[in-house]
Amino acid sequence: MDRRSFLVMSSLASGGLMVGCASPARQELRASRLPIANNQIALNAWVKVGQDSTVTVVMCRSEMGQGVHTALMMLVAEELDCDWAQMTWEQAPIDPLYGNIAAIAEGVPFRSDDEGVIADSARWVMRKFAQQMGFMMTGGSASVRDMWLPMRHAAASTRAVLLAAVAKKWRIRPDLVGLTDGQFYGPAGMTATLGDAVKWVGPSPQPADTVRLKDPKTFKLLGKPMKRLESLAKVEGTASFGIDVRPPGMVFAAVKMSPARGGTVKSFDAQALKSTPGVLGVVQFSGKHGGSGGVAVVADGWWKAKKALGLVQVNFDDGKMKDFFSAELHTALWAELESSNGFGFWKKGEPEAALKASPKRLEAEYAVPYLAHATMEPMNCTVQYLGTHAIVWAPTQVPDFARNAAAKALGLSKEKVEVRVTYLGGGFGRRLESDVIAQAAEIAKQFPNKPVQVIWSREDDMRHDFYRPACVARFKAGFDAAGNLTAWTHVSAGQGITGGFMSRNAGLPVKGPDKTSAEGGFDTAYEFPNVRMGHVNVDLPVPVGFWRAVGHSHQAFFKESFIDECAHAAGKDPYQFRRNLLLNRRRELAVLDLAAKKAGLDQPLSLAPDGSKMARGIAMHECFGSAVAQVVEASVNNQGEIKVHRVVCAIDCGFAVNPNTVAQQIESSVIFGLSAALYGQIDFDKGQATQGNFNDYMLLRLNETPLIETHIVPSALPPEGVGEPGLPPVAPALANAIFALTGKRLRELPLKLGKTA
Repeated sequence: MDRRSFLVMSSLASGGLMVGCASPARQELRASRLPIANNQIALNAWVKVGQDSTVTVVMCRSEMGQGVHTALMMLVAEELDCDWAQMTWEQAPIDPLYGNIAAIAEGVPFRSDDEGVIADSARWVMRKFAQQMGFMMTGGSASVRDMWLPMRHAAASTRAVLLAAVAKKWRIRPDLVGLTDGQFYGPAGMTATLGDAVKWVGPSPQPADTVRLKDPKTFKLLGKPMKRLESLAKVEGTASFGIDVRPPGMVFAAVKMSPARGGTVKSFDAQALKSTPGVLGVVQFSGKHGGSGGVAVVADGWWKAKKALGLVQVNFDDGKMKDFFSAELHTALWAELESSNGFGFWKKGEPEAALKASPKRLEAEYAVPYLAHATMEPMNCTVQYLGTHAIVWAPTQVPDFARNAAAKALGLSKEKVEVRVTYLGGGFGRRLESDVIAQAAEIAKQFPNKPVQVIWSREDDMRHDFYRPACVARFKAGFDAAGNLTAWTHVSAGQGITGGFMSRNAGLPVKGPDKTSAEGGFDTAYEFPNVRMGHVNVDLPVPVGFWRAVGHSHQAFFKESFIDECAHAAGKDPYQFRRNLLLNRRRELAVLDLAAKKAGLDQPLSLAPDGSKMARGIAMHECFGSAVAQVVEASVNNQGEIKVHRVVCAIDCGFAVNPNTVAQQIESSVIFGLSAALYGQIDFDKGQATQGNFNDYMLLRLNETPLIETHIVPSALPPEGVGEPGLPPVAPALANAIFALTGKRLRELPLKLGKTA
């Protein structure tokens, strides 16, 4: 642990931050770290303007299909009043200034309505921790909400300085100068370009003393549908992902890792590869940053390396995973649940007493399996080791973690490692990890000066993931004579994520309650008179990581399925039952009502195209600051095959910066969530993942994808998360539709039915 980390962790342990650990101002310019051409000016760390009128946005978030580059450039274009055609972007240097504060600050284990000294102090400490550490992370559905004010302020400050320079040049008051679409105008037909203003600013520009942001009512760009910047390049095949990197002299590495996750190499024999054409060598690597040990064949083509790898005989030590079997998993989880009520994340009233006093009670148990990320672009990284320094090309969500991992593997200081972030062919949390970065660096060190590109096969990827934790949950509910809930208890058991992640990637010893597997259960918007939600952190050898929507991905399935069970047990309509639990939650009630209205919940359904009956299921969930309600229309044929025909979604995500992106992310989340709901499952046999490719870890195919409708609740509040909130409600909404069709309550994912006739 370095000194900065030690100081931060020490201060956190003592309940506060030391005076000297304040974060740098968000507008601070670090000239030594931000390259500025001779014809450019930069008044802050986010925006540069050139004498050719080009506006360059310094991009501190990774583009992994979520449209974040487009959204952040829209923020700058709006406040700067420049022409969209004048804009470009470049990758931000690695600097704590660009850290993702919003995502880290949410790590406290409290509900949003928890108030008091402890909760408020924890939030303050976590935010200060996020500011101090400055993790450059793309995740937590936080990119736009984290940058909403900093990038607008940066653009508005730049606008003010340029406008003042024009006014001075024209010798008129600044209030007489206007700026629209990158053109300044003044009295008597005076005009100037952004480039002209840059020339007139002077050699030592200073930021504006005061900055006024636009009133959202005057927005011309924000809130309007915009085409994604990178879409055309992706369609044409010219966009550069990590797997597309081709520096001169590059060679390729294929890897064979321990079949048991986290295993190591005892010995290997590569004699059969002697004189194999195109093969440059065979090297061993260790399993750094949570990875697995193995060997790599390096050749002048990846397929040559992959074929040659089959000739290498490797003797592995399977490590602590060798005795792990999926058959024992749920037994272990249920045993933990039987022995503990877990850490109490939420308690109100006297739930146990209320349960005993209730004239009617209901109990149910749920379970979900491990899940892989299954990104379309398999894990890859290219490293060129040049002795005194190195270059890393990587599709990563965490460039600073990637730099640290490569530097450590290469024996260099982190300042001697340059990270070039490419487009990501899917992230979903998998590319928050640094195992493949360290592995590529360790291999490349054996081939100095040559860029070495490590590419995992799909099987490598699937069997060496950091999986979404398996989890189980038990619910109990009590009702009064009128069918109203009087008590609600919910306890779950599964692995926590944060401790392992921070330990292997940042060297930080994070201890204490980990909300990552419990979130979505304890912070539900529903209001209960008596409630307790607890979670048991279970220690298992399977490496787990952040998966799209994290704990919400399974806790929403548990909670929304049991809410549905409660509604039916009380003899009430599931939609109205939910409404009654949200009477004081305006946002959540609005999305629930909008989804119900747009789905035509009060209208009968026709038959499916194959003649099967259809039914609807509904679910509502809030996470990452956004509330989402979904109605799923599904059918089940005589073979028990489930078909989803339509998913109607309503979302309140605050101000929708780009409605197109919101709709695209909801569609993506629904498809991702349905893939998990219908097919997703990773099993282990002797510590080895048995699924390896899309034949046995299936994703939703095009012909299975339903019609997806997205309806956005208008809002003037700041933007909230979009990339993940659409995923959690879809599995329970589907399960609820299946119950409405068949009378069978499916309490385990993936959802499976036998023949119905």
